[in-house]
Amino acid sequence: MPHIYTRNTEKELRQSLRAEMPSAESVLWSKLRRRQLLGCKFRRQYSVGTYVVDFYCAELRLAIELDGDSHYESGAQARDKERERFIKSFGIDFLRFRNVEVFEQLNEVLDSIARTALKHPKPPCSPPLSKGGRSSSSMPRG
Repeated sequence: MPHIYTRNTEKELRQSLRAEMPSAESVLWSKLRRRQLLGCKFRRQYSVGTYVVDFYCAELRLAIELDGDSHYESGAQARDKERERFIKSFGIDFLRFRNVEVFEQLNEVLDSIARTALKHPKPPCSPPLSKGGRSSSSMPRG
């Protein structure tokens, strides 16, 4: 079976996308990084085949994509559907949000991601432990 995840052929593209993250991605990344959401490890700009998704959690097999203005240009929605179909063909769940949702309804976006994580057949990711041995975070906070 060919290697489909984080292939070297997309490495430069992933690095470039990380360096030039749109503001909506930066906002969401600030809430997903360091296992802040249910202890799940998210990666940003993760490739599946030749496609790069904005965020990916391997434990949940969950891809998250944020749609800015370019996703509403002519032909973009057909390309997005093909991309989503390809990614889902590997058993990966796919969530899509508009940039404006991240800016205006961040708590709802985080709640939606958390609900999807909690529906996963395996238990949710392990929350990180604080120095006192207690879980430092479980549900998203605004």
